[in-house]
Amino acid sequence: MTRAIVLLSGGMDSLVTAGIARQECEELYFLHFSYGQRTENRELACFRAIAQHYQATAAKVIDYHWLAEIGGSSLTNSAIKIITDTPSGIPNSYVPFRNATMLCAATAWAEALGATAVYIGAVEEDSSGYPDCRQSFFEAFEKLIQEGTVKADIVIKTPVLELSKAQIVQRGIAINAPFELSWSCYCSEEAACGTCPSCLLRLKAFAEAGLPDPIPYEVKP
Repeated sequence: MTRAIVLLSGGMDSLVTAGIARQECEELYFLHFSYGQRTENRELACFRAIAQHYQATAAKVIDYHWLAEIGGSSLTNSAIKIITDTPSGIPNSYVPFRNATMLCAATAWAEALGATAVYIGAVEEDSSGYPDCRQSFFEAFEKLIQEGTVKADIVIKTPVLELSKAQIVQRGIAINAPFELSWSCYCSEEAACGTCPSCLLRLKAFAEAGLPDPIPYEVKP
């Protein structure tokens, strides 16, 4: 493929996805969303560093603070305690329909550029169980693209979707992904808290892969 959009949060899943896209595409266009997440500033810094590392042709940041304004997520409201054990089985850090709205923006940019793929670092196998991280969701979104775009040739690429977190670490090491530039913590920006669900998943992944995590932690279980 010649051109592709890469959705890049700054986390380790999107980092490895970006590295895979770098191997498969000639031109990469990185897209980041600031939506009032608790670690917005650190994620933005990581995005810029990773975009520079992978020599993105262009990198854009979209203001999506309306997602924080509508509420409904502990990820955008620090007054809400992050809970993974909920009656629905979906952690309350789920941001309502976030991935769909982001994919809409990415698809629009792809169509304008003539790009034929949108990469997203979603994980279904070993993650939080968000409904917009399922294979069936991305298949449905591709059908939406086919119905709603002119050339209908844009595909959604999810290269880490079926990998465990440990496998993502291993894949990243294999392609020399700079994990030190990524950030996964839901709560802290200077040093990762080490106790939030995302930190625990990341620490477990590196431990299972038998590798040290290069980012700083306040607490490292």
